[in-house]
Amino acid sequence: MKNYLEYKGYIGTVEFSAEDKVFFGKIHGINDVVTFEGTSVSELEKSFHEGVNDYLETCKMLNKIPDKVFKGSFNVRVSQDLHQKTAMLASKKGLNLNEIVKEALSYIVNHEEVLN
Repeated sequence: MKNYLEYKGYIGTVEFSAEDKVFFGKIHGINDVVTFEGTSVSELEKSFHEGVNDYLETCKMLNKIPDKVFKGSFNVRVSQDLHQKTAMLASKKGLNLNEIVKEALSYIVNHEEVLN
């Protein structure tokens, strides 16, 4: 079971407010905050599609790049033990930590079904 929506390469989160009795979400991978909501799953999905389409159209009118730019570096916080074991593994394989992390991330992206 997946708890997100996909449309035109964009991901939308799916959450539920019991208090308001409404499904809601946010579009990820863009430079701005765009939310959507609906009182049913089909209404939520329609609102998500409209949000993506409206955002793309607005970006086009403003001559703005819609997709968030990722710089290719980020900090990863792990336990000291995992850091040590990963560094030792990298040494055994003749690699550095960046190469080990890139390999691990590539594997996960290409085998996303292994994640729960």
